Amino acid sequence: MIAEQKKQERYEIRFSGSGGQGLITAAVVFAEAVGVYDGKYVCQTQSYGPEARGGKSKAEVVISSKPIDYPKALELDLLLAMNQAACDAYFYDLKPNGILVVDGGLVEQHPTSRIIAIPFTRIAKEEIGRELVANMVALGAIGLLSDQVDLGNLERALLARVPKGTEEMNSLALQRGIEEARRINLADLPRAIMSDDDEV
Repeated sequence: MIAEQKKQERYEIRFSGSGGQGLITAAVVFAEAVGVYDGKYVCQTQSYGPEARGGKSKAEVVISSKPIDYPKALELDLLLAMNQAACDAYFYDLKPNGILVVDGGLVEQHPTSRIIAIPFTRIAKEEIGRELVANMVALGAIGLLSDQVDLGNLERALLARVPKGTEEMNSLALQRGIEEARRINLADLPRAIMSDDDEV
């Protein structure tokens, strides 16, 4: 699967959840790592729900080996859903063989068997000591699972953006997400059944 991902010219990720969960920051850091440090073509867009905090929010990152002609994500290769509402709303944009990554403590109803559940919020709260950095735990996991960014550059981009004095906490959160994702074998995910029209 990782080899397949690298052959793709375009790779689409959506970070989704509630306003206040820091998903837009996570997407911006990811995009900066890919574009500024990895030197790939990348486009990052975002949208908020009706409320700045608590409303639905999403942020997208499109990565390409060629100049990007359309900036928004249409067929997701990877969807991060940090709550049930985001999972329910955005699952339908996921490709048949895309990966759904959810906060295992906040998303209980799973619309597909191709799901990876990691308790990002619980890890942030109990291990790092700040629920606020759940987005960075998720960012680390997405960095590894997507196989689209150099993880060292992801950390560099993170440390360049976070407030002074929080670098160690955010770096620890990122590394915990990477550790959790390393435990997952993508080959174990069930493969979606595709029609002849879907085959490449």
